[in-house]
Amino acid sequence: MTDIITLSDPRVAAVPLDDCGEPLVDLRDIPELLLDGRKADGLGAYARTRSGVLDRLLRAQRALPPGTRFLVVEAYRPPGLQRAYFERYSATLRAAHPEASTARIRELASAYISPPEVAPHVSGGAIDLTLCTEDGTELPLGTEVNATPEESDAACRTDAPNIDATARAHREVMRRALTSAGFVNYPTEWWHWSYGDRYWALLSGQRAARFGPVELPNGTGTTAAPA
Repeated sequence: MTDIITLSDPRVAAVPLDDCGEPLVDLRDIPELLLDGRKADGLGAYARTRSGVLDRLLRAQRALPPGTRFLVVEAYRPPGLQRAYFERYSATLRAAHPEASTARIRELASAYISPPEVAPHVSGGAIDLTLCTEDGTELPLGTEVNATPEESDAACRTDAPNIDATARAHREVMRRALTSAGFVNYPTEWWHWSYGDRYWALLSGQRAARFGPVELPNGTGTTAAPA
């Protein structure tokens, strides 16, 4: 298996930023898309994404097999919320691995939650999503969205061998559609896809990231508990 580049890798943080200034748009205004409410927040941050990401998401959905749609779970995440998620999960790992160094805890944590300074979600470039039928019934993908490596026995990894053939086929459907539209996957999370952020730039061989951290005009977001 190819080595996974995690978001704690120094090469990710080293990617230059050249933010193109695309605005955040509200996916709730797009009738072609289905949104799940499990990550809904008071400001509607979960339903925002950069306009170029929306264009590519619609293109990817049109590439899905008939009767299949994307179900968007979470897109934009305010920086303060991302930091709270990362610190909370890091504390859990530190308690479970008291012998681990700070660098190792950061590496382990980044397999599930991005370090705040490079997090794709805070750029408005990342989307967590799954597959569903036309009426919104979720299809089996092997784990729940946001399953941790510990609780899923690492089946949350996109290429995990310990999932059944149906889940593997559905992941491949997602892969073909989303990569055809220019997205890249974070390989420790089958549901996480992004465009324009630092991770995308590194994997795509781009000179710079198109999207850097962005704040909602009316606030920094909620303090809801992580999945």
